[in-house]
Amino acid sequence: MLSRTADHLFWMARYTERAENTARMLDVNVQTALLPQSTADSDRAWRSMLGISELLSRYEARFGNVLVARQVLDFMVRDPENPSSIYCCLQAARENARAVRGTLTTEVWETQNDTWLELQRQLKSKVLDTDPSAFFEWVKFRSHLSRGVTLGTMLSDEAFYFIRLGTHLERADNTARILDVKFHGAEDLHLDYANSARMRALDQTDAQRDFYHWAAVLRSVSAFEVYRKVYRDVITPERVAELLILNKAMPRSLASCMNEVQSNLERVSNVQSDETERRAGLLAAELSYGRIDDVFHTGLHAYLTSFLEKVGDLGNRISRDFLVPLVG
Repeated sequence: MLSRTADHLFWMARYTERAENTARMLDVNVQTALLPQSTADSDRAWRSMLGISELLSRYEARFGNVLVARQVLDFMVRDPENPSSIYCCLQAARENARAVRGTLTTEVWETQNDTWLELQRQLKSKVLDTDPSAFFEWVKFRSHLSRGVTLGTMLSDEAFYFIRLGTHLERADNTARILDVKFHGAEDLHLDYANSARMRALDQTDAQRDFYHWAAVLRSVSAFEVYRKVYRDVITPERVAELLILNKAMPRSLASCMNEVQSNLERVSNVQSDETERRAGLLAAELSYGRIDDVFHTGLHAYLTSFLEKVGDLGNRISRDFLVPLVG
């Protein structure tokens, strides 16, 4: 396959997944903003989200240091000058799909094209202002539809593998970022299952706030019902981390994503990709055989920062080995 064709397929999938995950991060912030909290806590939540998306400096350069929730939503959803906004991601996904129209099935192309056209209608309808959660659900649905049509109509060949590679590399990156946002400042938290239930005495209001906070985190990655099925117990931060980092059966976990990245890399391997495959395999193995107490012992923020660096390195290596090399 031509490297330029592989590049368009890879980035079509990454941008579609990025739009979905941006919607997920925004939705969890909108949901938690409805909980009783101080102005400082609300400001910190929005600032953390922009920071982990590496957009805080860009936002402040345009709007100043004061964060306004509505302004952040506009910046992250429909700002054409923000390359990571949902608008720009879905536009880029559509343009990449258009460039390789002949490689895709009609259904895959029409799904991407219809999503882009419907997005413009959605934004004109003001649904983001009246019911932001409904808009975010629509973004997630269109991403799900794109994946489903790809799985149901594409031949399992190199084109398919590059799409899957892009999807799961982007998903791993975004799941790690969502976790880091919500566990920010928790690097001193250590796992102790025997004592976790009595880590601190909570009054009823605090307990309810904690439940809704972690439930929102789980819902942001469609894992609330999965958590209940796996643990059949109260929601605790440690188990949320374990589910979303190490549980290979959870589709959005880091372990599951890296297993998919490794598997798809093996299917498209070439003479210069040995080191890239080795690093992907090593990271997948660390997640497959890791333990959550070791993660917390390292420090969750430090662990996730290291993971994001490794994923970034893999992305650069994949571009060098298979795709159009990144400039700079």
